[in-house]
Amino acid sequence: MPLIEFENVSKTFSRHAERMLLRSHLSRFFGKGRMERFCALKNISFRVERGESVAIVGPNGAGKSTLLSMVAGLCEPDKGSIKVNGRLAALLELGSGFHPDLTGIENVYMNAALLGLSAKRTREIFDSIVEFSGVGEFIAEPLRTYSAGMVMRLAFSVAVGVDPDILIVDEVLRVGDQSFQAKCVDKAMEFKRQGKTFLFVSHSPSTALELCERAIWLDHGELMMQGDAPSVIAAYQGKAELQVQSTAEQGHNPATGPRRLR
Repeated sequence: MPLIEFENVSKTFSRHAERMLLRSHLSRFFGKGRMERFCALKNISFRVERGESVAIVGPNGAGKSTLLSMVAGLCEPDKGSIKVNGRLAALLELGSGFHPDLTGIENVYMNAALLGLSAKRTREIFDSIVEFSGVGEFIAEPLRTYSAGMVMRLAFSVAVGVDPDILIVDEVLRVGDQSFQAKCVDKAMEFKRQGKTFLFVSHSPSTALELCERAIWLDHGELMMQGDAPSVIAAYQGKAELQVQSTAEQGHNPATGPRRLR
């Protein structure tokens, strides 16, 4: 049985490109106006089996973060179905699930509880979480005194410390200094050896290839390709390189030189 299964999933959002005047709000309230919407995901289907490591690749705005948010249960699909089986830990954005006015200690307990851990179990693993994060000197201080890197280090340490069946990460493995980055990658590799399931968004092809056997390529909400990571990432990089080349050619005429902006 797959741990994650998307079947014909679509998701749209309202577009709020600018501030609306009162008359615009009233017009929409009384049904006289239409709110513009955009489709973040379009008819997406895939499966992730137990023990698989899968990279989600694509340009900005492709729908990668929306997909992870839906796996984490933070939003529902407009169409289609999503099934997730097993304990899930998600690192989707800086400090999600943390409160700036609480201490590091309090945030560890709160975040572990949100991930389904009992207070007793959190006490048992607390020291290992703090040691891995490397913020022990500040663990009793309010989170607002932490740097962005320290917050993410603590969040990552809690997520991996609760021993989830599924770990989903949105572009946060490369946080902190090089030493901690290496620890993050080592922990991800340990997860793979333990047969855990890993879903990972990254703009770094080398990191995706290092950590994942499979890949899913999204572009403007559409699933372009899925399969083994080297093939998918090579196809994605090939298209990206063609787009860069095309943009460069549009801005340069061999006869007249670079095009000037007026």
